[in-house]
Amino acid sequence: MGKVVMIFTGGTISMKINEGDHSVVPAFSANEIMMNLFNSDLYQDLETIEYSELPSPSITPEKMMEISNIVRDNLQRDDVSGVVVVHGTDTLEETAFFLDIVVDTDKPIVVTGSMKSSSELGFDGINNLVSSILVAKSPRSLGRGVLVVMNDQINAASEVTKSNTLSLDTFKSMDYGPLGMVDNKEVIFYRRVNYAKKRIPTTVMERNVYLLKVVAGMDGSLVDFLIDQKGAKGIVLEALGRGNVPPAMVESIVKAIAMGIPVVVCSRCPSGRVLDTYGYVGGGKHLSNLGCVFAPNINGQKARILLMLGLSQSSDPNYLKKLFQ
Repeated sequence: MGKVVMIFTGGTISMKINEGDHSVVPAFSANEIMMNLFNSDLYQDLETIEYSELPSPSITPEKMMEISNIVRDNLQRDDVSGVVVVHGTDTLEETAFFLDIVVDTDKPIVVTGSMKSSSELGFDGINNLVSSILVAKSPRSLGRGVLVVMNDQINAASEVTKSNTLSLDTFKSMDYGPLGMVDNKEVIFYRRVNYAKKRIPTTVMERNVYLLKVVAGMDGSLVDFLIDQKGAKGIVLEALGRGNVPPAMVESIVKAIAMGIPVVVCSRCPSGRVLDTYGYVGGGKHLSNLGCVFAPNINGQKARILLMLGLSQSSDPNYLKKLFQ
């Protein structure tokens, strides 16, 4: 097997507690973190790239694209067998999903980070690094898409989400469970992903796409604002339940679709899929008949990423429906 390239973007794994105000702040470079693995038998096969030292709320879609270009360039090398992207956990699932769509490769791409800083008891960063390297080096990881490895569990970027603000096992595939695990340095897979991969090997995207969470009694004023004031090119609605909205939103949704602005519907529920079941005003069947695009199995933040990338190819409703369904 060839080298594993470690791409560091920052996050809690590179932080420690500030003695002055007891806040957690960036403190360590990529090389300083990697020195923890200096005596490991894995160390000689690693190459380190320090992209940034950013906390994950500072990772924008533009930076995700830059990271994807670095990943793609390195995976084209004959001496590289896989890549590990080290990332803050707040937006980790979005970057992982982004990479899963735009980088067309069978070589393993693993995204990892840590929930605790190096100053805290139970610092999980080094164990997550080791497990991720093992997964990136494993022939069993070939052709499985982008993988998220945390707490010795292997999850698919297309399925996983951050489920808890603190827990070490926060990254969960809510409906399906993990793909596999790392146990005593052995990489074990139980299953493959549950739906066809979305692949858009692009280097451009439509940035002007927005996500709205739908709540009881909501009207269409925020949709109107995005259309009239922000010039939205796409809107994702994190809808109620099975994919429904209050009736007061419908007029604005009709307005958006009439202007050629795609409206994608997913659910604000943490698990389960949306479906055009209900026929009342604002119900899923009504929205589907109006021309909304349903995103059955992904959450709002991932649906936004997919719409941004999909619109780089086409705004045709038939293309988008096929892309999401």
